[in-house]
Amino acid sequence: MTNAFFEKYQYKIKSVSELQEILGPFPRKKRVVMCHGVFDVVHPGHVHHLAFAKSKADVLVVSITSDRHITKGIYRPHVPERLRALNLAAFEMVDYVLIDSEAKPLANIATLKPDLFAKGFEYVSGGMATKTAEESSVLQSYGGELIFTPGDVVYSSSHLIELAEPNIKQEKLLLLMHEHGITFDTLRQTVSSLQGFRVHVLGDTIVDSLTQTTLIGGQTKTPTFSVLYEHCKNFVGGAGVVCKHLQAAGAKTTFSTVLGNDELKDFVLNDLQEAGVDCRHVVDKSRPTVNKNAIVCNDYRLLKIDRLDNRQISEPILVHLEETLRNTPCDAVVFSDFRHGIFNRDTVVRLTAAIPDHGSQVADSQVASRWGNISEFLDFDLITPNEREARFVLADQDSGVGPLAGQLLRETRCKTVMLKLGPRGLFAVCDDRSVRPNNFFSVDSFVGHVVDAVGAGDALLAYATLSMLKTGNEVIAAILGTMAAACECEVDGNIPIKPEDILAKLSKLEESC
Repeated sequence: MTNAFFEKYQYKIKSVSELQEILGPFPRKKRVVMCHGVFDVVHPGHVHHLAFAKSKADVLVVSITSDRHITKGIYRPHVPERLRALNLAAFEMVDYVLIDSEAKPLANIATLKPDLFAKGFEYVSGGMATKTAEESSVLQSYGGELIFTPGDVVYSSSHLIELAEPNIKQEKLLLLMHEHGITFDTLRQTVSSLQGFRVHVLGDTIVDSLTQTTLIGGQTKTPTFSVLYEHCKNFVGGAGVVCKHLQAAGAKTTFSTVLGNDELKDFVLNDLQEAGVDCRHVVDKSRPTVNKNAIVCNDYRLLKIDRLDNRQISEPILVHLEETLRNTPCDAVVFSDFRHGIFNRDTVVRLTAAIPDHGSQVADSQVASRWGNISEFLDFDLITPNEREARFVLADQDSGVGPLAGQLLRETRCKTVMLKLGPRGLFAVCDDRSVRPNNFFSVDSFVGHVVDAVGAGDALLAYATLSMLKTGNEVIAAILGTMAAACECEVDGNIPIKPEDILAKLSKLEESC
């Protein structure tokens, strides 16, 4: 699918006001039939329905439910509204396509006044449903007629999707890029020009350890695995690796964190110094440097052993962090929250108040085994929580990701929410409707082969932040953040992603499109 496809059938996609002028007032010489639905996956039942409708009139108008009003499953629609509209516009029998901004087609029926409104046979076979009765009432008010497709061919789109979800991530990405005038060259130029931004990261340092072992056998008296120790390798993780990602991308990174008085502290400081990060740490002798040790056997993680203390930091340490924030000039401040003592409902307010004016404010929450609260970060420019935490803070386990992200945006009063969906990629919603008419979009994951998903959110956070600073474009930031996360998933351990890694990913993706 290329830009030529997007442009070839665009002329059929119309607004309500445009269609009103084209069709003219009711009654009219040319009969108009209107169909309405989601059309997430167009299948033979849809084709039969549209062909039947077209046979009854001169002009066929198909209206589709906009993404924001689709509630058939948490991750629906699989095909975004613009692509669904183009798919329908490509049919010769379809004259015009309308993306309905309302939850029901009633307003558009009343405005356009089609001669006929066609429904599938299933909407009348068991008696007229309430929604169908509402549509019929609007049609009768001006002299329109409700008709039904014969019931000899009926297929369920939802059933087909349950059998196998459509794999159209490349088409979705290309359409998103096309809508916003973004090319692969645009993305490459952005990745190659992220140098020089001053970013101050405040957050919890974690040392991630991978202890490699070999299985010897099991005990005969107890259900215990016996493994042979081979070696252990440490990686700076948590907010520390966010700094390393930023530094690898070309930023000038300052890092404020709390460390214990132990050997891991020295490892962290040496590692960050080697990466070029300006580390302004505070030593808390009452707590250890956070360590999460994964015991690995033949690529399987058998066990994770944590060494940490999640108590709130002391008042003197909090005051020190506030002063460091106030006195460090920067282009952006990033709060990287893992809930290991620095952030809670009290400290977030004080630390946010200490952020210098005129800098971007970014917050991320990556709480794996506890609950954080991303809703405590108010009025930020960008927040990047995962879906699990968003559902927790909003007490919402049922809504689709679109309404979920929208509610979080309103609760936090943030400018942009990038909701991380794990292997499904991300869903973004912005308070600026200039991004697109309905102010949200999604980007699928482009991971090739998952080796280790740990740290993907850190990479996304770093590259999304810098891309926003460089371009001010949420779509570019989301795409490059997603590409950085994909690169991180394809390597073992928490390794900083470099611009050349993303450039290679983009080139490979462009070749396959």
